[in-house]
Amino acid sequence: MFLEIPKQLSALTLAALVTVAAPALAETTSTSESKAHSHAHDHSADDIYKGIFDDGQIKARTLSDWAGDWQSVYPLLQSGALDGVMQHKAEHGEKTAEEYKTYYQTGYATDVDRILFEGESVTFFRNGKPVQAQYGNAGYDILTYKAGNRGVRFVFEKQSGDAEAPNFIQFSDHKIAPAIADHYHLYWGDDRAALLKEVTNWPTYYPADLSAAQIASEMVAH
Repeated sequence: MFLEIPKQLSALTLAALVTVAAPALAETTSTSESKAHSHAHDHSADDIYKGIFDDGQIKARTLSDWAGDWQSVYPLLQSGALDGVMQHKAEHGEKTAEEYKTYYQTGYATDVDRILFEGESVTFFRNGKPVQAQYGNAGYDILTYKAGNRGVRFVFEKQSGDAEAPNFIQFSDHKIAPAIADHYHLYWGDDRAALLKEVTNWPTYYPADLSAAQIASEMVAH
């Protein structure tokens, strides 16, 4: 696989999510054409962010929503730059700061420390080496989570490019309609269905021009 996760991480027990800096944990999946709910009202932006929405509110998105240069937050977690974020979570959650850090070590883990989106072109930087491909819109899939809330994965399929580039990329950014992302979780691989089952590892990216302190501040603000 293009992504290599340390073997020991897969053995960690899956913890419950307590922050919007990570996607909710999925229990079941439905197709992108799942039947619309019968709710008669639209949900607010806060509801949508929490995973509460109607199917009719979901709208197709393009790669332009994620255009630009993005950095992985995994190196920041490893360096200790996000220790303050972990402490903040501990003060408002049910785990210690160290337990949260362990959880995010699994979630954020990736060896792709930078991703560049330019039009339909996506360049992955792995250990400084670029791998590039062009991707086309492949719709979306809806996930239903154990807690009862839901999420949307926006999917793009490789059309051409380097053989090492994954066949599919799937975005999760707490949005369900066209909007410029401020951060996102990205899943990639060669099997679309298998990717939908991945809920323990969600490489997370913020704009490359943000400092570690600015990213930590944004995480705490959420």
